[in-house]
Amino acid sequence: MAGGTTGTLAELTPGDAGEVLTLQRAAFVTEARAHRDPELPPLTQTLAEIQAELGEPSCRGWALREAGRLVGSVRVHIGGDSAELVRLMVAPDRQGLGIGTRLLLAAEDLLPPGVRTIHLVTGQYSHANLRLYRRHGYQQTRTSPARGYQLIHFVKIRNAGPAPRPAERS
Repeated sequence: MAGGTTGTLAELTPGDAGEVLTLQRAAFVTEARAHRDPELPPLTQTLAEIQAELGEPSCRGWALREAGRLVGSVRVHIGGDSAELVRLMVAPDRQGLGIGTRLLLAAEDLLPPGVRTIHLVTGQYSHANLRLYRRHGYQQTRTSPARGYQLIHFVKIRNAGPAPRPAERS
């Protein structure tokens, strides 16, 4: 399906770190330009740091591959009943085709059932990201200063399950 969100979703392992680093650097260049910040953490993170992160028990990551090529990925750090979604990224030539949405929804669906809140942060000039997160129920909680711009903090409260059924009348 040309231009669509075809592809295979798989869990990331430390062995994927090299491909993840390549994708991460390519994907976050546009964010660095938009924020006039070449020192964004995704651009300065090293291969060893990504390998270590993917090996942490509290980190889960997923990749989307098209014909074997890594075109998108996302990582989530889980702590108790909350999770922090980080490094949602899509290859520059595949952006705007629904891959980010697919990864976001997959990450939410694949979290352990005990996770009730999902936190994430993006920059104020990441307009497509801001639209994506708001469209999928993330609420802005605060801003914090970065190097010449604001970071926008979001949270999403996950559904605790089906609503209780009203008592039947006899």
